Amino acid sequence: MVTGSVTDDLLIALGESARAAYARLQLAGEEAKNAALLAAAEQIEARADQILAANAVEVAAAKAAGVAAGMTDGLLDRLLLTPTRVQAMADGVRSVAALPDPVGRVLAQWPRPNRLTIRRVSIPIGVIAMIYEARPNVTADAAALCLKSGNAVVLRPGRECFETARVIADCFATALQQVGLPPAAVTMVPTADRALVTQLVQMNGLIDLVIPRGGIALQQMIVDQARVPVLQHLAGLCHVYVHAGADLAMARAVVLNAKLRRVGVCGAAETLLVDQAVAASHLVPILQDLAAAGCEIRGDKTVQALFPAASLATEQDWQTEYLAPIIAVRVVTDLAQAVAHINHYGSHHTDSIITDDPTTAAAFLAQVDSAMVLHNASTQFADGGEFGFGAEIGIATGRLHARGPVGLEQLTTYKYHLLGNGQCRPV
Repeated sequence: MVTGSVTDDLLIALGESARAAYARLQLAGEEAKNAALLAAAEQIEARADQILAANAVEVAAAKAAGVAAGMTDGLLDRLLLTPTRVQAMADGVRSVAALPDPVGRVLAQWPRPNRLTIRRVSIPIGVIAMIYEARPNVTADAAALCLKSGNAVVLRPGRECFETARVIADCFATALQQVGLPPAAVTMVPTADRALVTQLVQMNGLIDLVIPRGGIALQQMIVDQARVPVLQHLAGLCHVYVHAGADLAMARAVVLNAKLRRVGVCGAAETLLVDQAVAASHLVPILQDLAAAGCEIRGDKTVQALFPAASLATEQDWQTEYLAPIIAVRVVTDLAQAVAHINHYGSHHTDSIITDDPTTAAAFLAQVDSAMVLHNASTQFADGGEFGFGAEIGIATGRLHARGPVGLEQLTTYKYHLLGNGQCRPV
């Protein structure tokens, strides 16, 4: 690992190697790409002990740094790998190999009066820079998805997971070499020096798309400094709204899962909204479940009156992605107030309504301006694997060019084929 600053020339050389590898990938068929993915999965399994050893050192360092360094329990959970999670990583790579090739699909085709045939055909984006923080599993997800979709990827993990990511990335480089594809198709920047991020996101002509995955500070820095298109992944400030038509048993199960299944994932619910029509019957049982499971409750005055153990929520609570066993709770008058709250405070990520009223559910799904909206289901389904994508490279919360889980299809663009038999445009 290089510990100092990477020179401009070295970073440019990495970009040039990745672009050359991308050009070679265009000549590789689906069979070759799948062979590389299956070999990478085998490498991950064979080097599981090495991956876990590197991760154990980094988790220990993160715990020693503590909350003062931003290492909350939620972030530690994201950083931690276990034998089960490493096996899931290898299985995820295999699941990507099993998916249909997203490249070369005819998305649309139509004839013109002049007998030209026009086709819109899917193609890779090019060279993707993946910049992420304490998430070593992103290394495998990004490498697998980019390789399958014909893109080269330049990985820049954070220092919290750097050595673990290096081992995982090397599994892919080794696999690519084994099957005769260019190892530079999966390239990792050899230092966690944050100063180089600025240069990486300004390498127009070598990098085609930047995908950041991390905290708001990282996201904002990249958006402010990039000269390359950015597929933005904002905070997961997710909501569950328990409507007047909610079944109590369902609401209790869904809210508990949405908040506490894994508090450190971006699909974890951070705010609970309960309709005033069922506050007396539904609110207390739901909050009792959460509190019994170790969740801190921060509520408005109505919540406090019904559940005195709750502390008083502040304006900041409605704006906070806790990534911790804490939830903000508000009683709302109706659907309109719930939607207004979500659209004002949310991060356009994932929001859910619990109700047996299909008309209300349809209105919620239409009016909430988020990448993913759910009816009678936990927000923790905000995951590309749960969508059948095999894996994801992040959750896009903007509107261009993708929204929601970014899988294979979202890592392609398209071009037009115009097929003729000698047509010339009239003068």
